[in-house]
Amino acid sequence: MPLQISATNPEHPVLLLALPWHVPLEEWPEEYLVPLPRGISRHVVRYARAGDEVVAVKELAERPALREYEMLRTLDRLGIPSVDPLAVVTGREQPDGSPLEPVLITRHLGGSQPYRSMFETTMRPTTVHRLMDALAVLLVRLHLSGFAWGDCSLSNTLFRRDAGAYAAYLVDAETGELHARLSQGQREYDIELARVNISGEMLDLEASGALHPSIDPIEFGTEIEQRYTNLWSELTRTSVYPAGKHHYMERRIRRLNDLGFDVAEMQISRSPRGDEVTFVPKVVDAGHHQRQLLRLTGMDAEENQARRLLSDLESWMATQDDAPDARPEVLAHRWVRDVFRPTVRAIRDRLPAPMDPAELYHEILEHRWYLSERAQHDIGLDAAAEDYVRNVGEPGRADGPAGARRG
Repeated sequence: MPLQISATNPEHPVLLLALPWHVPLEEWPEEYLVPLPRGISRHVVRYARAGDEVVAVKELAERPALREYEMLRTLDRLGIPSVDPLAVVTGREQPDGSPLEPVLITRHLGGSQPYRSMFETTMRPTTVHRLMDALAVLLVRLHLSGFAWGDCSLSNTLFRRDAGAYAAYLVDAETGELHARLSQGQREYDIELARVNISGEMLDLEASGALHPSIDPIEFGTEIEQRYTNLWSELTRTSVYPAGKHHYMERRIRRLNDLGFDVAEMQISRSPRGDEVTFVPKVVDAGHHQRQLLRLTGMDAEENQARRLLSDLESWMATQDDAPDARPEVLAHRWVRDVFRPTVRAIRDRLPAPMDPAELYHEILEHRWYLSERAQHDIGLDAAAEDYVRNVGEPGRADGPAGARRG
C-alpha cells in the first residue's frame, strides 16, 4: 500500500513528506524531533518540525486515527478549545516492507504544557485549583456542544496561561462522541470518569513527591465535580424574577459574560397573573471578549487576555481627543500600532524566555497596577515595562515573583 497523507490544507502534505515515515515513531532520529515536554499517553507521541511548524505525531491504528482526525475537525468548527488536526498518514512501511501503524498529526499548541511538566516544581494549591477551574470550563463547553468526552483527565488536556488564569485544551478525542444533546446520565458519566482519573493522577504526583503536602488527591479529584456542577447550574438554570425587574436579567447576562460565555438568545415567559417573568438564557460557546478584540484589532488572544486588553484599550480611547468622532476600529488599530506593539517590542528580546505577546502585555499591565498602588499614583506604561524587565525574575510563572506579588 503506498504512503498516503490525508490533509485539509494542500500545503501540509508537501511539508510532511520530509519526515521519516519509514521509521517507527519511537526510533525517529533526534534531527527530526523538537525537545518539548510530553504528557502521558497510551500511544507513542513525538514532536517534530515540519517546515516552520512544530507538529505532534501520534502513532495509532488507522480507524481510530481517521475517526479522531474527523472529530477534532468537528470540534474546531464548533469553536471548542482543542488541538488543531493537520493530517493522517497511512500506508507506512519499513524498508523491508513490514507495515507500520498510521499516525495522526496535530499542530503543537504554542505556549501550552502538559500538567506533569507544570508539576516539575511544586505548585501552590491556589495554582492547582486554577487548573481545575480551566478543566471544568472546558468540560462544560464540550457538554453544551453535545460532546461526550469519554476519557476526561489531566493527561488528555493541555494548559496555557491566560492572563493569570489558565485555559484548557482537549488533546485526545479518540473516545469522544458527538450528539445533538447530552442526557444527564451521559454528563454524569463523564464527570465520574474525570473524578476517578484526576484522583489517580494526583496520587501518582503525590507518590513522586511533586504534589503540595496540603493537597488531598482524593478530595481534589472530587473538586472537579463540584466546580462543574456549579458552573453548569449557572449556565443552564431557569430564573424567575418579578415582572418589570429587567435589570435582574441584565445582571444574569453580565455574570455569564464574566464567566466567558455568550448569550445568543433568551426564552422569556410571563406568569398567568403577569407578576413574574421566567427567564432562560440560551448560552453559546465562550469567546465574548475574544471576538470583540479580534473584530477591533485583528488580534487573536485567550478570553481573559482579551478582557484585560480591551479594558486597557477602552481606557486609552477615552484619552483621545478624536474619540467621540472616530470609529472604534480606527482607534483600536491606532492603539495596537502606537501602544501595544511598541511596548511588547521594547522588552520581549530582553526577557529570559519567550512569551506570548498578549500574555506579556497583560503581565506589564499587572505590574503597572502593582507599582501604581504602591506609589499611590500612575507610574505609566513605559516605566512599568522597564521595571518589569529589571525586577520580575522569570515572567509568566504563577509561582514566581509576578504570581506571588498578586497573591
